[in-house]
Amino acid sequence: MEVVILQGSKQIGQLVADAIEALLRRKPTAVLGLATGSSPLPVYDELAARHQRDGLDFSNAHAFALDEYVGLDHGHPESYREVIRREFTSRVNIAEGNVHTPDGAAADLPAACSAYEEAMRAAGGVDLQLLGVGTDGHIGFNEPGSSLASRTRIKTLIEQTRRDNARFFGSLAEVPHHVVTQGLGTILEARHVVLIATGAQKAPAVRDFVEGPVAAICPASVLQFHPHATILVDEAAASSLKLADFYRHTYDHKPAWQGL
Repeated sequence: MEVVILQGSKQIGQLVADAIEALLRRKPTAVLGLATGSSPLPVYDELAARHQRDGLDFSNAHAFALDEYVGLDHGHPESYREVIRREFTSRVNIAEGNVHTPDGAAADLPAACSAYEEAMRAAGGVDLQLLGVGTDGHIGFNEPGSSLASRTRIKTLIEQTRRDNARFFGSLAEVPHHVVTQGLGTILEARHVVLIATGAQKAPAVRDFVEGPVAAICPASVLQFHPHATILVDEAAASSLKLADFYRHTYDHKPAWQGL
């Protein structure tokens, strides 16, 4: 696990965009794992700018979303299918048919979960997975207590997560109680995982999953098992890390050829 501490979200967005641009130029058919929430927005803004300014090409790429609410219509403005379209995929030239989200409106949700896993396998697996992290350490919608080997499945949201997401809805009552999410075992199969965390409210979670034990109570801690996990945090989110100075020293002296 590599921890990179930067000044703010703009610098983080640029660095992640550099990694994605390098991936696309090396492998135009790359499979991207997309997250929602506020953490990846600077990345999406930077990628859209590079597409418009420099012609960064997404035409042969594929994308798979991490999760989706259960029970929202596909056109609902807060469905993750719509959020990803609005925040990113409509701003670049990725083919609509190459953008996949779990089907939270399926009549047979377990079958839809299995189909989503198969679609990722058929596409060759995720090359780079973007992640945020919740204040309780969840990634995707794998809440505390999730199996570290879990696959795409239905999950019940804890009330803290519903409260955290209520700002996107008219009220807490409108936030669904259930979601479909990639599992922790599914996320671990991505070739490169890039997690972004900013703000002081994320500092305890960052401390727990980076420097604490691997445990189901902090789902993001499973990334300690990943062979290529990059954790990008701002100074506020890094404020509780005991080894922050070491992480800064390591990154400052990292060989340029290593990349992210």
